[in-house]
Amino acid sequence: MLTLDPKDLPVPQLHRYLLGAVGPRPIAFASTIDENGTPNLAPFSFFNIFSANPPILVFSPANSGRTGKTKDTYENVKKVAECVINVVNFDMVEQMSLCSSPYDIDVNEFIKSGLTPVPSDKVKPFRVKESPVQMECKVLEVKELGEGGGAGNLIICEVVKIHINEEILDEDQMIDQHKIDLVSRMGGNWYCRANEASMFEVEKPVTRIGMGLDNIPEDIKSSNILSGNDLGKLGGFEELPNETDVNEFKLIELSELFVTLEDEPAQLEIELHKLAKLYLAKNEIEEAWKTLLAFNNQ
Repeated sequence: MLTLDPKDLPVPQLHRYLLGAVGPRPIAFASTIDENGTPNLAPFSFFNIFSANPPILVFSPANSGRTGKTKDTYENVKKVAECVINVVNFDMVEQMSLCSSPYDIDVNEFIKSGLTPVPSDKVKPFRVKESPVQMECKVLEVKELGEGGGAGNLIICEVVKIHINEEILDEDQMIDQHKIDLVSRMGGNWYCRANEASMFEVEKPVTRIGMGLDNIPEDIKSSNILSGNDLGKLGGFEELPNETDVNEFKLIELSELFVTLEDEPAQLEIELHKLAKLYLAKNEIEEAWKTLLAFNNQ
């Protein structure tokens, strides 16, 4: 285990460690405008949503690590306290990246990137037409976190209007996580695409209380076959199946396995754990529990 004290590291090295570890990070493609009406468009991956009531977004245009200079976005919101946060999908990721070039403050990134500016309804900065979700915001506060290269500047925004491309909505008029095709930032030059290959569901225990790993029998918890994720699924179950249900499952579903390995208890336990792992992969948690407990009930 490499153990580091941030105070002992040069800022560029610390920056690389932090960005390599904390990710994928959502991207705020921020549109701002200066007092003369010059548009600016730039992406920031120090970004997230922090409240729905009121709807609050926070992003941070950190000072340049090379020059220590502040970003144009930061300077703009101090003059015109408004912005539009456009989300980034795969179809626009290269154009978005182009906007991170260190252009002079009077350069219009909409022109450089070829992205289409659309007038907003409640704020002065333009929306990005190609973005699947565009959020018009009023800037509530700008909080400087430090000085010099790498120092962050929190821009705290309240969303005052949301525009959503109807093509990414599902039948309930909610955003379909497969259709939106979001991208996010990782360390170095790496991005992550939220598509079918990378997305998976984990049911949130909002209305149920899992029994926890402390209630899993020790022989199951110390299994060489079941992973931490497997144990987490087992621990998310509310209570153990009763002995009657376990025995019925054993007689109907597991009888062949028990007969075949009747004289090999160690191998039987291994095979039961393997079978339980297959059930867990299909999110058939109760079946997995019955399979595991059947060994203890023999």
